[in-house]
Amino acid sequence: MNNYIINNKANYDLAYAESTENPVKFWDDIASKNFVWEKKWSSVVNWNFDKAKIKWFENSKLNITFNCIDRHVKENPDKIAILFEPNNVNEKEKSYTYSELLTEVCKMANVLKSLGIKKGDRVCIYLPMIPELAFSVLACARIGAIHSVVFAGFSSEALATRINDCDSTLTITSDGSFRGPKTLNLKCIVDDALLKCNDKQKVLVVNRTQEEINIDKNRDFLLDDIISSVEDYCNPVLMDAEDPLFILYTSGSTGKPKGMVHSTAGYMVYTSYTFKNIFQYKENDVYWCTADIGWITGHSYILYGPLCNGATTLMFEGVPSYPDYSRFWKIVDKYKVSQFYTAPTAIRALAKQGVNFVKDNDLSSLRILGTVGEPINEEAWNWYNENIGKSKCPIVDTWWQTETGGILISSIPGVIPDKATFATKPFLGIQPLLLDDNGDEIKENNKVGKLCIKFPWPSIARTIWGNHERYINTYFSAFKGKYFTGDGAFRDENGNYRITGRVDDVIIVSGHNLGTAPIEDAINEHENIAESAIVGFPHDIKGNALYGFITLKGMSLGNKKIKSEINELISKKIGPIAKLDKVQLTSGLPKTRSGKIMRRILRKIASKEFNSLGDISTLLNPEVVDEIINNSL
Repeated sequence: MNNYIINNKANYDLAYAESTENPVKFWDDIASKNFVWEKKWSSVVNWNFDKAKIKWFENSKLNITFNCIDRHVKENPDKIAILFEPNNVNEKEKSYTYSELLTEVCKMANVLKSLGIKKGDRVCIYLPMIPELAFSVLACARIGAIHSVVFAGFSSEALATRINDCDSTLTITSDGSFRGPKTLNLKCIVDDALLKCNDKQKVLVVNRTQEEINIDKNRDFLLDDIISSVEDYCNPVLMDAEDPLFILYTSGSTGKPKGMVHSTAGYMVYTSYTFKNIFQYKENDVYWCTADIGWITGHSYILYGPLCNGATTLMFEGVPSYPDYSRFWKIVDKYKVSQFYTAPTAIRALAKQGVNFVKDNDLSSLRILGTVGEPINEEAWNWYNENIGKSKCPIVDTWWQTETGGILISSIPGVIPDKATFATKPFLGIQPLLLDDNGDEIKENNKVGKLCIKFPWPSIARTIWGNHERYINTYFSAFKGKYFTGDGAFRDENGNYRITGRVDDVIIVSGHNLGTAPIEDAINEHENIAESAIVGFPHDIKGNALYGFITLKGMSLGNKKIKSEINELISKKIGPIAKLDKVQLTSGLPKTRSGKIMRRILRKIASKEFNSLGDISTLLNPEVVDEIINNSL
């Protein structure tokens, strides 16, 4: 058996059995045969879920950028590593070979060293999706600094919170960013953020938009002024397997973001291995993930996973609607993209515009489609399959989290068949199980339960920065000896998993547990509905009732008529118990920058708790919250 590429069902079954029955041997083989190590490990894995202590490839030495870049330079220096498609269609695209990428990363690494950055220091990166973002991330890894990328759409307050939490001493930003027709002054946001931080900060500024910016001569440094004088090679710093590679912040239920810490070796092995298999990458493919590197998807499946495999990965600075809704499909046509990986939110937004924006573009290069970020509803899945994949491209509906580092459940093209709305099967080495409220395993199929994992995988987060107790309490305290994902899942008769949503999105109505995802799926089948979000609100008789926030496809339907039609659909698909008591039409739903609907805010609005919404400045569309509140009164 080729223990690296899984290309048929028998191959998967054998590999999965080995990976779960003898994970030490399995991961030892994968790590030994596919990466470059300066020193081999003393043990493959040591773990204790009760104390959230997990170590992979302990005492080994390596540098992840050597595996991402240097070894490919030796084998194929002129292969394109990164393609850059700018926001503005009139600006020329850029490409970087593996040899050129090595030079750019080394120069950036030497710039960081000239500013006093060393192994173990934290560097905050607040950049748009431009090549310098990739260079900065990899430069940190090159010298052993811990990078913390913050999406360059977050507010100054959100940025300051993250800088302070990880005690970063350098922020890398740009004068501004282009986003659709808008130009944003990022440096101004950084200046505001640093007013709330300690005075040991330095700022490195990349020139992008020619915005007029303030320069503090004691704190701010222009990249152009430094980079021309540094050497173009930097030796990679040897890292221990368990040295932190990066901190990435994710939302917490308490409102305080959690700084998830990912280590070096395990993360490298798992993201590389999942990328190669789930996207079935081949030598001449052009792979495109539309995420931002500010999110875990961008870390794992724009940079580290693809580059470790010597892939050609595409970075896109813009948005799918600019200059019009054909932009994604024009890019696929232009670069002959083979794998296209995006979010269900984007698919629904594009589907809402119809197929006219699709039809004039040649999408025949596509072999594999993917979705990430949230479960995809059946209507969007079918539109994606028929209009983008032409019913010939497998769709990998990937389930994973910032905390997991890499994909845990997904189909594999040509190996595990896809199934609309199902993530399908666990990846190699992943041992999921469903638990009931008492913590007992649900062994029968066609049941819903709380999704847990009973054995660690190499890319699992090691802790929450500065608060290991919170890490234990959040992920390992609910069910002894298990990692609790926080999600519910349904497992069908063939062992395929369907994510039903966060368990706090299960609403008890008149004693019945109702998951919001199936109700939303039913509603979204209505031909005039673009999107929906269901939350619970207090009810004198039922305990809780269901409140639906509904976005239409531009149709002018009365609230009474649409409510009647929605409840007919729900009754048909789920049952009368799941009918909505309240329906509110909205122009949009509050979302995170990664496209997830913030149901926590909608629950507060539905319950009239308008004064406890928390910080909404980091939302993609904070203005929609006021509109929803005003229309709910």
